[in-house]
Amino acid sequence: MIDTLDVQTKQAPRAARDWVRILAAYREPREFRSAFELGVTIVPFVLLWALAWWALSYSYVLTFALSVLNAGFLLRLFAIQHDCGHGAFFHNRSVSDWLGRAIGVFTLTPYDVWRHTHSVHHSSAGNLDKRGMGDVHTLTVDEYRQMTWFQRLKYRLYRHPIILFGLGPGYLFLLQNRLPLGLMANARYWVSAMSTNAAIIAALTTIVYFGGIMPVLLIFLPSTLLAATAGVWLFYVQHQFETTYWDEDERWKLHDAALHGSSHYVLPGVLNWFTANIGIHHVHHLYSRIPFYRLPEVLRDHAELADGNRLTIKESIASARLHLWDEKTKRLLSFSQEWIARRTETAA
Repeated sequence: MIDTLDVQTKQAPRAARDWVRILAAYREPREFRSAFELGVTIVPFVLLWALAWWALSYSYVLTFALSVLNAGFLLRLFAIQHDCGHGAFFHNRSVSDWLGRAIGVFTLTPYDVWRHTHSVHHSSAGNLDKRGMGDVHTLTVDEYRQMTWFQRLKYRLYRHPIILFGLGPGYLFLLQNRLPLGLMANARYWVSAMSTNAAIIAALTTIVYFGGIMPVLLIFLPSTLLAATAGVWLFYVQHQFETTYWDEDERWKLHDAALHGSSHYVLPGVLNWFTANIGIHHVHHLYSRIPFYRLPEVLRDHAELADGNRLTIKESIASARLHLWDEKTKRLLSFSQEWIARRTETAA
């Protein structure tokens, strides 16, 4: 009996907070590897930009195709900027920060503003009492039911895939990022936003001066919008799945939210490369200082994490119809599921 209990104890899943000490072993970036990852991302990005510009003289279709391909490298640049924001790319924080600021010009993302809002996201993800910055706005079933019909309509429009993944990414990166929204009283974030804006304007002005408007229309905009859409989709599926984690502040726990409220998005190898392993999001949220290229090491060494919160591409597409958090069942529901539940409650 003692031996059986001992085995059961050893096999019991670790508590979320216990993983922090274990994952600390993976936190150190490898300088050469980081430089290599940067090089194999920024060099193809620049070369594809140049090749697409050259192709303008021969074929707009070829130019557009090259810009579509380049969206993958732009997305990967954003992932590197993301690691810089967590201090996970180089040991020297200043080097990481200035690299992040430079990449922010390409990704249209003011680095210091984004780093702050993303930090808020990490410190409050899944907390029902601290929604509103750095997250996808999510209502509970009870909140939704207390709304007027017009408020419900606005929320349903906001959560519609055409808005979230069609119009939303362009609005976010082309317009919203131009101002430090939510941080308007702080001069530091104004400097971050305005200096990034100035660099973007200077770059676009130079492009138009030497190449006219077509490089903007057929290279800059397609690659930017496609990368933005992919980025928004990734952010959505990382936390918006049926069994995710939400709770009120008094019961909310940081490490539980990180482990149980973040998905393990299972992608093919080539997509893992272009997304810099960000699909291993539950590990990232548990220990954000781990460089992206070391995340697969964690899954290789710890099968418990490799098997947790797995979300396939097919399952992620289905999750796009889930919009309301049911505090009773601890599940995300679709609008139709909420309607059926409301009818059932009324009938009972």
